[in-house]
Amino acid sequence: MTALQDRIVGALMGAFIGDALALGPHWYYDLDELHREYGDWISDYTTPRPGRYHAGLKAGQGSQAAVLLRLTLSSLVEQGGYDETDFCRRMDRDFLSLIDGTPMSGPGGYTSQSIREAWRKRVLQGLPWDKTGGNADTSEAAERALAIAVCYALRPSELASAVTRNTVLTQTDGTVVAMTVAFCAVLGLLVEGHRFDEEISGKLMDRVKSGVLPFHTVTTGNLQIPRLDATDVPYAGNFPSPDALLTPSCIARAARDPGIRIDPAWKVSLVYGMPCAVYHQFPAAYYLAARFPNDFESAVLHAVNGGGQNLSRAILTGAMVGATAGLSGIPQRFIDGLENSVELLKLARKLSDQIATRE
Repeated sequence: MTALQDRIVGALMGAFIGDALALGPHWYYDLDELHREYGDWISDYTTPRPGRYHAGLKAGQGSQAAVLLRLTLSSLVEQGGYDETDFCRRMDRDFLSLIDGTPMSGPGGYTSQSIREAWRKRVLQGLPWDKTGGNADTSEAAERALAIAVCYALRPSELASAVTRNTVLTQTDGTVVAMTVAFCAVLGLLVEGHRFDEEISGKLMDRVKSGVLPFHTVTTGNLQIPRLDATDVPYAGNFPSPDALLTPSCIARAARDPGIRIDPAWKVSLVYGMPCAVYHQFPAAYYLAARFPNDFESAVLHAVNGGGQNLSRAILTGAMVGATAGLSGIPQRFIDGLENSVELLKLARKLSDQIATRE
């Protein structure tokens, strides 16, 4: 396995592992309750308690986010890239048919707001997939589209296009889409082999200026937002602001600044916020990825132990640090304890082989 393939497989497996590690202690906003239930430090897979969001599942199993990530990854592998028709067919056949539009149903033990809205529009109203998006401000799209980011890491323009198109199937808020594409662009850089440091935003902005990434950059003599055709929507062309690309460097600098300390690091959830919205989730994950770039265990476990929406935080962190540390940097016990790890590794390796052959 080449270094690139190690990073590809590490990113994908890191996301699956982060999801499963947070399954048991998911959505504890009372940290005292979290510590009573699971002790002062969660270090491995745990079984959800009765009456909790994923009750009935076992330690090492994945949430619905993992189900959707696997569906996306399978489509990418079998189609040799992002094929929206195939992805939507799989969603209809293999996923929407298994849920009923209520929160506590379906595979993975909980169905998120954006997916419930897509189910209502697609199944109940019979709308086409280009009309199923809603205004949820959460990171669910990023949690499946990260596989697309990995697939197109070496083709950032195609990455941005495919991630945007996949995101708007379920979430159409312009800020959410911009932040999702920005996260995936960051992940793509990490898969390429770049470091998560204060230089990362400059690298992203260079791609904006060259027209590779669809963000508007305000420069002298070009102070207006991009013109859009009447048929366009704000998230389909240039995003009006590059701020989602500028945030990672600020956070990376803070993570490396000895005068700015968050100790223990899991308290990043208190600094950036424990809730589900993208403006809480992405910054916290960026911080942990920058602080522990080659220490997968520390990064992901601090994401899990932060409480609140720790499942999303751990998926996003796991993908980024899995990319920087590689599969070779992920402790074997996390692979061994993950349900279906053999099948997931096989899928991830197939994608890495396809990318290596393609490039």
